Amino acid sequence: MASEMNQEAPQSNGKTTGGLKPTTAMLLADALASPGEHPHFVRSLALRFAETTIFLVAVIGAIALGLGITAYFAEHHYVLAYLVAYAGFRFSDLIVREDAEDSPPHEELSRRITAQLPILLVFAAAPFERTYIYGGFAPTFASAFGLLLELLGMWLALGARIQLGFFTSGRTPEHPVLVTRGFYRYLRHPIYAGTFLVTFAWTIIYGAPVTAILTLIIGAILAQRRIKAEEAMLCARFGEEYDAYQRQTDRLIPSVW
Repeated sequence: MASEMNQEAPQSNGKTTGGLKPTTAMLLADALASPGEHPHFVRSLALRFAETTIFLVAVIGAIALGLGITAYFAEHHYVLAYLVAYAGFRFSDLIVREDAEDSPPHEELSRRITAQLPILLVFAAAPFERTYIYGGFAPTFASAFGLLLELLGMWLALGARIQLGFFTSGRTPEHPVLVTRGFYRYLRHPIYAGTFLVTFAWTIIYGAPVTAILTLIIGAILAQRRIKAEEAMLCARFGEEYDAYQRQTDRLIPSVW
C-alpha cells in the first residue's frame, strides 16, 4: 500500500513530481496489515505510545500537585511511604528481570500492559472504597501492617528474581537449569507470591476490605491460570526432575498451596 503511494506521479507536461510521501496513517494501516514487514515502524509506534503515556501521567501528576496532593500525603504518611517504596520496587524489578525470549517488541509491550490492568484496578478501587463508602482514614495499625507486608513482598520478589538470575547464569539452551535453591527451595513461584503481597498490601493500607477480598479471589484465579501454563512448560522442559520438585514444594503459600 505505502510502497504503491510512493511511486512517482506524472505531471501534465509529462514530467514526474518525485512521488507522494506516505503519511503516518498509511504506514499504520500497512503495519497493522503486515506487522512483520514493518518492524522498525512498529517499534517506533510502541515508543511513541510509551512516551505519550508517560507524558499524560506527568500532566496528571502536575495537576494533582496543583490541587494540593502534597497536603494529602502529609496526612497519609503510610500511603506516601508505600508509593515511594513501590516506585523503587518497580524500577529495581525492571533492572534485575530478564528479557522475554523470542518475543517481538510489540507483543511484549502488549503483554506487559495487559498484565498491569488488574493492578491498576486495585490501585483505583482501594482509595475509592475508603473515600466514598467509609470515609475518614484507615486505622494506623492497619496502614503500618500494610507497609510491612509490602516490604516483605518486595524482599521476596526481588530476592527470588536475583537468585533466579544468579543460579541460572551458566545455562544454555541445550543445558537449561532448574533452580531449587534459595526461596525456590520452599516455593515454586516466589516472584508471584512477593508481587501479590506488594499489591495486596495497598488494600490493607487503605483499610478497604471489599477490595481486599476481591483482590484475593481474582488474584488467586489469575495466578492459577498463569502458574498452570508455566508449570506445563517446565514439565515439558525438565520432565521427571520437575515432577519430583513439584512433590517437594508448594506453589505460593508454604504448607497451604
